[in-house]
Amino acid sequence: MADMAASTPMVLVVDLDGTLLQSDMLHESFWSAFGRNWRSPFLAMAALMQGRAALKAYLQGQARVDAATLPYNAAVLDHIAAHRALGGRVALVTAANQAWAEQIAAHVQLFDEVHGSDAVTNLKGQAKAAFLCQRFGEGRFAYMGDAVADLPVWAVAGQVVTVNAPARLRTRAEGLGKPTVHLRAAAGGGWPYFSALRPHQWLKNVLVFLPMLASHQLGLATVVHSFWAFVAFSLVASSVYVLNDLLDLGADRAHPRKRLRPFAAGAVPLAQGAAMAVGLAFAGAAVAAYLGPAFALVLGIYYVLTTAYSLALKRQIVLDICVLAGLYTMRLIAGAVASGIDLSVWLLAFCTFFFFALAAVKRQAELVDMAERGALTARGRGYHVQDLPIISMVGLAAGYISVLVMALYVNAPAVQELYANPYALWGICAVLLYWLTRIVLLTHRGAMPDDPVVFAAKDRVSLLCLALILAFTAGGALL
Repeated sequence: MADMAASTPMVLVVDLDGTLLQSDMLHESFWSAFGRNWRSPFLAMAALMQGRAALKAYLQGQARVDAATLPYNAAVLDHIAAHRALGGRVALVTAANQAWAEQIAAHVQLFDEVHGSDAVTNLKGQAKAAFLCQRFGEGRFAYMGDAVADLPVWAVAGQVVTVNAPARLRTRAEGLGKPTVHLRAAAGGGWPYFSALRPHQWLKNVLVFLPMLASHQLGLATVVHSFWAFVAFSLVASSVYVLNDLLDLGADRAHPRKRLRPFAAGAVPLAQGAAMAVGLAFAGAAVAAYLGPAFALVLGIYYVLTTAYSLALKRQIVLDICVLAGLYTMRLIAGAVASGIDLSVWLLAFCTFFFFALAAVKRQAELVDMAERGALTARGRGYHVQDLPIISMVGLAAGYISVLVMALYVNAPAVQELYANPYALWGICAVLLYWLTRIVLLTHRGAMPDDPVVFAAKDRVSLLCLALILAFTAGGALL
């Protein structure tokens, strides 16, 4: 019996945030609660006045986090499984709320016991070290953690296991004179941070150049102002994309493609997301200040509208499509304001209907994807699969009306002043009719990702259509 006891490994105690999870349940629950109720940050601040344990208890009651979709550290799970295979016991002991710990343990099914914080005690640092010494005895457990706050626990543990710890923390852990194991459970690098900005979406901000091109005003000052407008919109748009990804963690993880986004996959810590969003917004505001108060006002309205969309408007049927179309159009208005160009009513009308069509196609793509996955309702949206035929018709109707506006514009007197051969512009109408019909048909067949603009930038036929449109435009101006 003594030999068997000697061969049995000591209890393995595993931390949750940043160790078992490539995430942090405090931030997970905060953003989930914020996404469900915009008032929750203010209520969370009130709870924090009673201590971090009270804050965690409040957020646990408000948030909805699916343990099955959380990003787990594969190397940690393998280490736990190997420990259990040797006959060792494993305990999950975390500063996260007890309810979260129990849900995660029930999903993982690798733990013999689970201990977390309650509304009074925050099980972290010295408090966790004292609890473990009382529970298992000093030096009679191995502890797996990832942060400086775990040093007091490692000091009373029999073995130290670090997870993704920086070099300085690994050195300090080794200095405790305990048997030490270092696990690297996730790849680092700067690419996930850059990817979180969604740089491919900056393509939409090219719209700020459209007023300049449509009015044939290509002076140096106009080009420079339009360029800085593009930069400002890209920075602010990325700020909102980061915020939207934080608010949409649950819905993104339930999606076959969006689950790979940096925040949803745990590649970028949620704690850094808020700082990224604020920093990008301030950088965009600084550029906007250079372009003048009128442009700053347009950009500010855009930011407020996109934030409202992320928090609530995206769940309102039809209104969400209207807002998306409006956000496209605001880029156009911003380009006109930045360059000092009067925006043509014809251009504004065309773009309003055209962007409404693109927004409808975006929703159509999501509904088709839902139908293929057997879902009945869109998570985080207000639509049902049964709405698909109506949304498809909306996309086609709005697109065709935009082509009609273009056809009327070709015959307008103002066109005679801008184009030597305005009848060449009829070719644009033909190309747009083809492209819009094709894009809706492809979406109906499930061949469209979530965003038609990004799809068009990679689709050879769409690029050919763009080349033809540019050719007809040049033909109208030069022939």
